[in-house]
Amino acid sequence: MQNIVDITLENFQQIILEESKSKFILVDFWANDCEPCDELLPILSRITAEHTDSLIFARVNCDEQQQIAGQFGIRSLPTVILVKDGQPVDGFAGPQPESEIRGMLEKHLPKAEDGLYLQAAEYINAGDFQQAFPLIKQAFELNSERIDIKLAFADCSVEMGNIVQANDLLATVGLVDQDAYYQSILGKIQLAEQAAESPEIKALQTKLAQNPDDMQLKVELAVQLHQANQHEEALELLFAVLIKDLNFAEAKKTTLDMINALPDGEPLKSKYRRKIYSLLY
Repeated sequence: MQNIVDITLENFQQIILEESKSKFILVDFWANDCEPCDELLPILSRITAEHTDSLIFARVNCDEQQQIAGQFGIRSLPTVILVKDGQPVDGFAGPQPESEIRGMLEKHLPKAEDGLYLQAAEYINAGDFQQAFPLIKQAFELNSERIDIKLAFADCSVEMGNIVQANDLLATVGLVDQDAYYQSILGKIQLAEQAAESPEIKALQTKLAQNPDDMQLKVELAVQLHQANQHEEALELLFAVLIKDLNFAEAKKTTLDMINALPDGEPLKSKYRRKIYSLLY
């Protein structure tokens, strides 16, 4: 449903003053028998229909609402004004190509990555990195230059065990942006790397080096690596077991559990799901 309303003296305060506190109001001043106004209408309708969460399309018939047109100082038609918090923030007079109108709105309207980032940030603050990961990944794909998005993506990456990706992301953060959040993520990476060098893991790796065909050792090492957030290494070991014996001990169940534990949007999840399905079917 399109967010379109006709402005009158009766609803002026509600729309222009009250509604503009939560959304932008795109006010189109027009008149009957104004050909440029008629040409502009479908463009404005199409654009505003794409932004109903953040934009209301309001029309003022200047033949009928001369007092409102006078309040805005309208001198030519069509005139379009963007209103926020009861105040004009941008606009134009006369016919404009669609690209120019979109460009004007893009300077003010919230972007898709903003909403994704805010949702992800709520999950991160609650410690739910599993839910945050696919959201912040989408935000990063839309805008990989924003530092707040980049740091949140690195944070989720290290929590999900993708240490290499987290390190790669932090490597692109300049000195000026290496704030407390950056340092905390760096600390998490260092702890994760230390966990991967635990005595238990080292002992199992030594045993496996001496007995490279011992499938039980591979499963045990995979479980330890998984607990240390070394997910790809763990899945590689388990997959090597399953290739030789699909029904070896609990290897199949352990592999599926590890895959399902990965967040949606994590490339490892789809990669190893395809690999396991190729063995099962």
